[in-house]
Amino acid sequence: MSDLQQLDVRALPPPQRHALIFATCGTLPVGNAVILVNDHDPKPLYYQFEAERPGQFGWEYVESGPEVWRVRITRKKTV
Repeated sequence: MSDLQQLDVRALPPPQRHALIFATCGTLPVGNAVILVNDHDPKPLYYQFEAERPGQFGWEYVESGPEVWRVRITRKKTV
């Protein structure tokens, strides 16, 4: 996990988080991943990825709270 880029959004105001996450993940080459670090379960973000970019990203929980959540988001394909 340490060799992957970590995107820690805990210090950002909630309205800014999704835009930064989508921008960061949108620049990933196919096969690459980023570790999202959040202060709550980002499950709604998963549904947003599936709605807006279906099949383009993989989602794997690395740590599931209760204080910190880490999710590996992997670029599976481009449009």
